[in-house]
Amino acid sequence: MSRQTVLTMNIINFINRFPDESSCIEFVRQKRSQAGIVCKRCNCTRHYWLANKKAFQCTSCSFRTSIRSGTVMENSNLPIRTWLLAMTFITATKKGFSASELQRQLGMKRYEPVFRMYHKLRKVMGKRDDLYSLEDMVEYDEAFVGKATKKPHKLKRGRGSQKRSTVAVMAESTVLEDLETGKSDKSCRYFKMKKIKNLEAKTAQRLVKEFIDPNSVLQTDMNTTFSDLSNCIDVHVKEISGTEKGHFNLKRAHIAISNLKKHLQTYHMISERMMQNYLDEFCYKLNRRYFGQNLFDRLIIAAIYPYWHDCG
Repeated sequence: MSRQTVLTMNIINFINRFPDESSCIEFVRQKRSQAGIVCKRCNCTRHYWLANKKAFQCTSCSFRTSIRSGTVMENSNLPIRTWLLAMTFITATKKGFSASELQRQLGMKRYEPVFRMYHKLRKVMGKRDDLYSLEDMVEYDEAFVGKATKKPHKLKRGRGSQKRSTVAVMAESTVLEDLETGKSDKSCRYFKMKKIKNLEAKTAQRLVKEFIDPNSVLQTDMNTTFSDLSNCIDVHVKEISGTEKGHFNLKRAHIAISNLKKHLQTYHMISERMMQNYLDEFCYKLNRRYFGQNLFDRLIIAAIYPYWHDCG
């Protein structure tokens, strides 16, 4: 099935499901009610709906939370239906959408609102994945991906090149053995990718502490970046990357890196400042690669979750 066919089918389903702005507001209201509203004034979770105000009112302090407040759509002047349509296109395929292509599909005249909306959605994808830690057996490696840069008089080569962003890649993998042949393979559940400034050991230590369960088995190569992780992880397995064993230990991380580089070719001139947003979108879709059409509803949940409450 072609990408265009998938988009056509999704847009037909969208029109039937959300014929107007009112139906979109009611859909978001139901989803927010199911997820739970948290009052920004008193943290109370008991609210009732004011239909004429399109807002939730706290039963404790009477503070009102608008339908957009605390969601990815807060402070946006775009109709909620436009947001839902954008999410439909973004989740329609595993591949990425450029902002200019999304603008064309939405039929919007200006590029900037679409660009900002898309990056807000990418950010909530990252925030959603950051709620979870990797566990059991975890592969960790680094990648160097292309980015936009102002051309200086002299460009560096190799790891220090101004044309490359450094990315930490973590993959939660499990070893599987074929009972008939005795051959081992790996399956992978979840991934995390984080843009990093350097390859220093303290950078790897911070990421391991923040995103990987300390009772896990961590697999890396022999790079000095991973020289001292004894205080961060239960078991640390190191192998030379060029060997067969080293390649197997980092198999899923290497495949993810290869797919990431292909994915980023969809876009042009990715800045260093925005790179993490593109990584978040790639991992969010990769971690939910078997969700199919349910990915839209999962993104809705990510878009309305009160992340400010967890950070408070």
